[in-house]
Amino acid sequence: MKDITTNLFKVKSKPSIPNCGNLLVAEPFTKEAYFNHGVVSLLDYVPSEGATGVVMNNRTEFMLPELLDGVLPKLDIPVFCGGPIGQDRIFFLHTLGSDIIRGSRRYAPGIYVGGDFEAIVEYVNSGYPVEGAVRFFVGYSAWDEGQLEKELGDERWALTQAPLQASLLLTGTGDRYWHRTVRSLGSLYRSWTLLPRNVEAN
Repeated sequence: MKDITTNLFKVKSKPSIPNCGNLLVAEPFTKEAYFNHGVVSLLDYVPSEGATGVVMNNRTEFMLPELLDGVLPKLDIPVFCGGPIGQDRIFFLHTLGSDIIRGSRRYAPGIYVGGDFEAIVEYVNSGYPVEGAVRFFVGYSAWDEGQLEKELGDERWALTQAPLQASLLLTGTGDRYWHRTVRSLGSLYRSWTLLPRNVEAN
């Protein structure tokens, strides 16, 4: 029997050029643990150097007070795994802007990366909203020069724009997040939504 990925679920789309702020949506048969049903937000992209990004929907078992000093122990703020590289440090994405979080960098419309840790700790300790406003990560993902373009050419990823509503990028988790993003790709990718995260389990 032929591989079902070649019959039913492979999507032939026009080659796309990535940009900073785009989303990479993993094709449904990706087996790498970090990227299985993953959605990656591209933080940086320079064709002559490569790209970096974070997996948006891979929640870990840790809560922020367990990993970051100064955060009130009572706060149930999840930490996400952004990828296999640099898992010895925490960083964050947010919609708060550089006026609230000094030193942050805008990398997509309404979305910022990093900034003053004292300011973000003060923000969360004050009880301000976290879901849709800020998301914390350990680790990130990276591609060498030409690597991401090759993976896009091999149709390992679908490329799309970040949501117009910036807070949506920082809302939701897991498989539902991936399916929501796939639906935003349009009818060409409808077949992807028919597949569970663990195909072998069916």
